[in-house]
Amino acid sequence: RRHYFISSSPAKGKRIAIMKIQSLLIGLAATREASCFAPSLPSSSPLLRSTAANTVIVTAPSNVIANPPSSINSNGYFSSTSTSTSTTTQLFMGWGPDPIWSTGTVESNIQACPSGSCVSIKMNVEDGNGFIYPGQYVQVKVAGDDEAQPAFLAIASAPTGERPKPVAPKKKGKAAEADAAAGPEPTPAAAPAAWEFLVKKTDNNDWITSAVAGSTYDVSQVMGGGFPVEENIDGFKYDFPTQNLLLFASGSGISPIRSAIESNQLGIGAGDKGGRTCTLYYGVRTPDDMPYVSKFPEWEALGVQVVPVVSQPDVVCESGAVWGGRTGYVQNALEEDGVAIPRNSGALMCGVKGMCESVKSMLEDAGVFEGRVLTNF
Repeated sequence: RRHYFISSSPAKGKRIAIMKIQSLLIGLAATREASCFAPSLPSSSPLLRSTAANTVIVTAPSNVIANPPSSINSNGYFSSTSTSTSTTTQLFMGWGPDPIWSTGTVESNIQACPSGSCVSIKMNVEDGNGFIYPGQYVQVKVAGDDEAQPAFLAIASAPTGERPKPVAPKKKGKAAEADAAAGPEPTPAAAPAAWEFLVKKTDNNDWITSAVAGSTYDVSQVMGGGFPVEENIDGFKYDFPTQNLLLFASGSGISPIRSAIESNQLGIGAGDKGGRTCTLYYGVRTPDDMPYVSKFPEWEALGVQVVPVVSQPDVVCESGAVWGGRTGYVQNALEEDGVAIPRNSGALMCGVKGMCESVKSMLEDAGVFEGRVLTNF
């Protein structure tokens, strides 16, 4: 339909036209939201599913989803109901591809912190080749139960697979013919591995937090791209080299951050080793809720300055611990310390949405490139 604007002033007619276009754009944006498209996530990341009989509803804990958008419902999906005169369909946006299950066998399950609010599970898997980057995760569910709701768990230990080799320049002539005759690189044989998970106890995950040695679970293939360190932190993508890394975690969000520290992929170095400087801000509710305290000296030896932050230092701890360190929240500690050289800094984070949003905003306001503030999802 053509629109004709009658105006005694060309400028006035132009303003009316702009208003019409703005109205159209707003309508398109509303349609996009109603169709369950999440602006904060890549369009290629989620899968669109309908409520068929075989749909499995899953939950996604905070140690996997670093910064879940506010439109996620209680089942861990984006949802919207679309109604017509004849049918009503509910659409879901899920996390990642459909799982391919294999068997994982629990090696150990220990209390991860004095309060007992989380456990550390070591699980032996059939093939560890797929775990290449820190921040990747798997789905875990009760073995053999197709109706069981899986948990999404970030792998807390260091990657066990090898990173792909850089793509070599394209060959020509006889060299290219020889490569073609040789065929593609062979797929590596399955390599058993032991992975660790940090799992926060909830009202409905006793099936995994109470796991005993020898029990088996269904474990999916490794999912997600992890922290895109090689793409955004290494090299000169932003014309300024990354010389300083800041790590942020809250609660069980320390899982993928631990994996990153122990991955040997961050380029950090202690003392005269010549690597990047690195500081970890780690927030918990009380001292008794802090996992991996025994690892802090190991991380310091690798070149990571550990800054634990407690939000409720006055709570009486069953262990008898009395807190004398930093208090408040991770973002408060960052605000107090500042960012020394923003344009040469990068960050990795995982934790509750409020922390991630606040830290991201503070870093970008300080001058850190947006593309160097990384999450594992």
